[in-house]
Amino acid sequence: MITDQSSLLAFVNATAANLTVCGLMRQPLVVNTIYLVICSIPRSAPLRLRRIASKAFHLGGVHSGCGVASFVWYVGLVALISKHYWFPDDHYSSSTDAAQHISTAVVVIAYIILVLLLFIMTAAYPVFRFKHHNGFELTHRFSAWAVVALFLALLLMFSDQARKAEDLSLGQYLIRLPAFWLLIVVITAIVHPYLLLRRVKVEPEPLSKHAIRLHMNHARTRFGLGIQLAKNPLWDWHSFATFPDRAAEKGPNSTLQSSDSFSCLISKAGDWTTDTIERPPQYLWKRGVLVYGFAYVMRLYKKIIVVTTGSGIGPCLSFLGDGNRPAMRVVWQTRSPLKTYGQGVIDLVKQMDTDPLVMDTDLTGRVDMVPIIERMTSEFGAEAVCVVSNPRLTKKLVYELETRGLVAMGPIFDS
Repeated sequence: MITDQSSLLAFVNATAANLTVCGLMRQPLVVNTIYLVICSIPRSAPLRLRRIASKAFHLGGVHSGCGVASFVWYVGLVALISKHYWFPDDHYSSSTDAAQHISTAVVVIAYIILVLLLFIMTAAYPVFRFKHHNGFELTHRFSAWAVVALFLALLLMFSDQARKAEDLSLGQYLIRLPAFWLLIVVITAIVHPYLLLRRVKVEPEPLSKHAIRLHMNHARTRFGLGIQLAKNPLWDWHSFATFPDRAAEKGPNSTLQSSDSFSCLISKAGDWTTDTIERPPQYLWKRGVLVYGFAYVMRLYKKIIVVTTGSGIGPCLSFLGDGNRPAMRVVWQTRSPLKTYGQGVIDLVKQMDTDPLVMDTDLTGRVDMVPIIERMTSEFGAEAVCVVSNPRLTKKLVYELETRGLVAMGPIFDS
């Protein structure tokens, strides 16, 4: 039997454990459970405790961290496999022990997985991800599926060699390995959203050359829930915040008269969104369930300031999905709000704040919002500031507001 078999199994199990957590941090049911549990803290709890709990949207960091950790453990596993393959110990000379050598097939698969992991990590690097989103997503999805399948094959081949020394069947040996059960969990997590894959009816409402509103009624939305949509179920998926429709907004010719009707707001930001605006779809694919996102953590606060720019108002409208939402003031800086998004969206904004501060950059130019937010926070007695904008401005505003002693947060790169 391989003298370092226990070491090999330790690396296998550690790699599988990190892969499992990495995958679960993107599984809709797991994400929803995390948000529901952590954000169940009452608003009467101390602000410091609620502020810590509201960091739940950093779960994407767990995904990235465990992904990198699985790679580090896997490098150790490949190093051990390579050592046993290229430099076998003397005690392998007997024909019985020779059967326990690492096979060439195991080595080949091990190195293919290593290359795929490097490929995934490179494509996930922020610079590449921002510039080539579709390439990132396809690389991430299909390479990750291949890694899981090949890792399972690697485990089966290794186990088939190792079980002979203990005179066990392959099944008897596998059920004792934590890595085997962890991979079953990962595979289940991957398959589950696609079991709920559906082609759903969409009622488009063009708002301008730069924005469109899509109405759907296949599910009921609530505060902070988002949806993943695609035109091809195996191609690029895009996430959007959802908000409930009002009955008055659905015209007499609407085919979506259900009380569950909801919308998402899409503005021009890339190839997919541009095509959606120019050629409004009648049907789209959805997978899994509606998923809680960053906005859901704001329910922990009694009063908040919602700060957004441009199409960031779409995610902010998800606050309309909860009658128990925090009291709020809205600061929205955008270009030609009425012309771009229409009176209907502006009316929805006024449902969140009867007197929102809407700044038209075509008239005022870009205004430094920090002093405005700081003054409004003091006057309103807000406990936190919710910033939804492009990544650069979100990071800048959150940093400047926090340096002034305010509780401020916005979606992060991996939230």
